[in-house]
Amino acid sequence: MNVEELTYRVKQENEHILRIKAELSKVIVGQENMINSLLMGIFTDGHILLEGVPGLAKTTAVKSLAEMMDLSFKRIQFTPDLLPADLIGTQIYIPKDGDFVTRKGPIFSNIILADEINRAPSKVQSALLEAMEEKQVTIGGETYFLDRPFLVLATQNPIDQEGTYQIPEAQADRFMFKIKLSYPTREEEKEIVKKMSVYNKISLEKIINKEIINTIKNLIEQIYIDDKLQEYIINIIFATREGEKIGLEGLIEYGASPRASINLTKAAKAKAFLSSRGYVTPADVKNVAKDILRHRIKISYEAEAENIKVEDVIDRIFNKIAIP
Repeated sequence: MNVEELTYRVKQENEHILRIKAELSKVIVGQENMINSLLMGIFTDGHILLEGVPGLAKTTAVKSLAEMMDLSFKRIQFTPDLLPADLIGTQIYIPKDGDFVTRKGPIFSNIILADEINRAPSKVQSALLEAMEEKQVTIGGETYFLDRPFLVLATQNPIDQEGTYQIPEAQADRFMFKIKLSYPTREEEKEIVKKMSVYNKISLEKIINKEIINTIKNLIEQIYIDDKLQEYIINIIFATREGEKIGLEGLIEYGASPRASINLTKAAKAKAFLSSRGYVTPADVKNVAKDILRHRIKISYEAEAENIKVEDVIDRIFNKIAIP
């Protein structure tokens, strides 16, 4: 399939996305970046780490998407007393039968909202992150495959740090995106108040199903990315590891892993799809780069002392790397 045919197919399938966004606007105001990231995550099997204060429609957005895509959804409130069995399930002994029965946990859903993931101890975080990576869990010595598609949307509150367990950098790397949510604008908040101040149960239309999701996933994999653009992505990732070569001496403690190269390529293709194109542009790469890289680059103490944020470092990298 050439690029023209691919673009035609992409435009056809993108009609579903336009309908989803129109339907979602009934319950969500603004938050376009979060919605696009959720869609890209679902269509590329990429998990998302959301950082933002409570009340920014995270639960509403992901629950609504699950409803419109005919997918199962579970919300898990992470707490310090949560156990791995509460997440993945356990075996229960039935005395009258003299045997064990497996009771599956909430992880067996298409979309999981792991609310305040940093409130759960490391054992629970590890159980979730292992499931994310392997797409399977082991209960009582038996392996169970998770439902597909499988997306974990994990949230953490950037303000309240008391009683929290920070996600280790190596495990945070398993998330495709780290999205930072901001407060709505004044106009958006007016619209939110207007829509939500009156109780009105809104039912959302089912727009796509697993079959269409798989069709879109296969189409995104075929989206054309030029060799020069692939080289551009590699140059960006290597710049995070070799900062001294582009004038970033002492700012980066360690750079992005090979997962970043893979995820940046996948996300750029998904962004091209959302833009109704069958090919990737440098703008697609730049558009998703911060969300892909911000949790994969560890800036140095010297950079922190100079009040340089990881987003500033990413901007400097893009300023230094030549666009093909």
